[in-house]
Amino acid sequence: MLLLLLLIAGVLVATTTPAAAQSSPGEDANNPPAQIRKNRSWEYGPFVNWGMGVGNRSDYKFFWSGFDLLKPLSPVVHAGVLSGQFEYGGNIMPLWQAYTPPPSVQTFYYPCATGTGTCSYAAPEGGGTFRGVSLTPVIFRWNFVTHSRRVQPWFQGAGGLIYTTHKFPPDQLVPKGVPGGTSVWNFSPQGGIGVHIFTADKRSIDLSVNGVHISSASLGDRNPGVNASVQVQVGYTFWK
Repeated sequence: MLLLLLLIAGVLVATTTPAAAQSSPGEDANNPPAQIRKNRSWEYGPFVNWGMGVGNRSDYKFFWSGFDLLKPLSPVVHAGVLSGQFEYGGNIMPLWQAYTPPPSVQTFYYPCATGTGTCSYAAPEGGGTFRGVSLTPVIFRWNFVTHSRRVQPWFQGAGGLIYTTHKFPPDQLVPKGVPGGTSVWNFSPQGGIGVHIFTADKRSIDLSVNGVHISSASLGDRNPGVNASVQVQVGYTFWK
């Protein structure tokens, strides 16, 4: 994943061009990325996603699949090596799965009812495979102007909502009166970089790496969340 991230970053830096070096109008007909920018073409297509948690969630794995829809909203903005075009969109993932360690007995610690010291108890914690759906209604993307006629790099920030059929992350079964429940609703702020690799004038294979945070915003009694996960996404885009 680190090598993939470095590869995309290298492509982004290598292909980004200052405004002064942009293609002339006569070259645009043979330059699919330039045509897309000029026409502000809709982009849409399917994708699959595989990822893993980091830190204390390194034993979590993820598999998602869905459909992207985006539209450039601005003309090309000239800003040297940062020259590019703003794009807005969203996606829906009818397949959202998280793979966590199997259920087990854990020791949990909490402030004692007396107000002093720390008490503990042993209780089962859920686990296994979690299934749900996800909607990302906000994707802010910046498409860079490039030298390349086949590669379009970009970076983005986004925010989404996840619903799972069971409370996620795994719920604790706790003694009566002690908070412990998580939530079936979680939010997913995220950011990443990627590239469109054009295989035809209006077709591209897409590759991206995203960092995703998963949190219930304290909708449950506790909010352990997934502080960070690294997600690798592969998609296929149609342009219209």
